[in-house]
Amino acid sequence: MNVRQMFDLTGKVALVTGGSRGLGLQIAEGLAEMGAKKSALAARRQEELDAAAARLDAAGAEVLTIAVDLATAAGPAAIVDAVLARWGRIDILVNNAATSWGAPAEAHPLDAWRKVMALNVDALFALTQEVARRAMIPQGGGAILNIASIVAHGGNPPEMGFGTAGYNASKAAVVNLTQSLAAEWGRHGIRVNALAPGFFPTRMSRGLLDTVGVKMLAATPLGRLGGDDDLKGAAAFLCSAAARHITGQCLAVDGGMSASY
Repeated sequence: MNVRQMFDLTGKVALVTGGSRGLGLQIAEGLAEMGAKKSALAARRQEELDAAAARLDAAGAEVLTIAVDLATAAGPAAIVDAVLARWGRIDILVNNAATSWGAPAEAHPLDAWRKVMALNVDALFALTQEVARRAMIPQGGGAILNIASIVAHGGNPPEMGFGTAGYNASKAAVVNLTQSLAAEWGRHGIRVNALAPGFFPTRMSRGLLDTVGVKMLAATPLGRLGGDDDLKGAAAFLCSAAARHITGQCLAVDGGMSASY
């Protein structure tokens, strides 16, 4: 197998949560561009899913949209039901759906903490468990990519002036879960890795970047925020045979920010 063949995802079935916009849609596009034309996108709003499907359709992908709240008890199983009913397998799972809450730690509402953990950790694990148990273990393998964050590795720099303790803790849990599942499921041929994006302009980060965007740029060695194509290559790599001997790892895609603090 040459290097070009290693990166080829032709014929793979990919499931991306939070795939209707932002980082999830960017990753779904990247996987489709590398050949994973059977793309399942899960998110809450059908109108946003329809818009995302139109973009992937233009790239020649066959798209299944699943409008569901992943954080509900029935959400994970419903997503897997839909994908298996359509294609009978899941080769790639991208756990991207997430939420955040900004507040000083001493004033962080407990109900907001629980909301963040419910989607970012509990629902992520529930879906991953369903995919592994019903698809990847029976078929003898697969690639799971969890979207963490550079804030998983430490607190926010004090000079930035914002608090996201719940979000940070949830992403740290995602990194550890990535390692734990990689260690446990390697025997099934399942690889589990994570990406840790830095700051990308998304709907979730818009308010924060309006406030501290200049400071973010100053703290980033490459002097730029993440762009519309900056996760595609890293995601495709970790989901492809080019990374077939890589599991349990977390790759920062942050313009060097995590190297400088």
